[in-house]
Amino acid sequence: MKRRAFIAGLGSAAAWPLAARAQQGERVRRVGVLMRFPEDDPLGLSWVRAFKETLEVSGWRDGRNIRIDYRWGPSTFERLRTQAAELLNLKPDVIFAGGAIPLSALQQETRTVPLVFAAVTEPVAGGFVDSMSRPGGNITGFTNFQYTMAGKWLEKLKEVAAPNIKCRAHPGSTER
Repeated sequence: MKRRAFIAGLGSAAAWPLAARAQQGERVRRVGVLMRFPEDDPLGLSWVRAFKETLEVSGWRDGRNIRIDYRWGPSTFERLRTQAAELLNLKPDVIFAGGAIPLSALQQETRTVPLVFAAVTEPVAGGFVDSMSRPGGNITGFTNFQYTMAGKWLEKLKEVAAPNIKCRAHPGSTER
């Protein structure tokens, strides 16, 4: 073997572990998802699609730097608790709860793993969070009802039903 080929071979052999380490990057985060919908439900699938797209916009890609584990309903509450326990056994960094019933099952199983919810109508009244501005504990998320919008909904409903009548509650709008 020629001297130059031998040295080149040693150099590439020594560089290989460095290249392998450089490709490893950050650790893969684990995300659990507990849905109240069956796996083939169009609404549930659209939620998951939006969830994944939003994560990707933020630089998180399933199979690259995160792993997403799903559990689907509809189920009895006991089945949801079993699914919640299954997700927790996978040691996720965070769990997403799609609705109040999955969130309740998760809340009964953990007080330490961060839980993020969506589409929970009254998270404070449901005992999930202390307040929306300061949730406290390990739970936070997004409600599907914003109380300040109730007046606007009523205003819009009246505009559709009677578009030419002034609304006393909201100046500039319509009412009977």
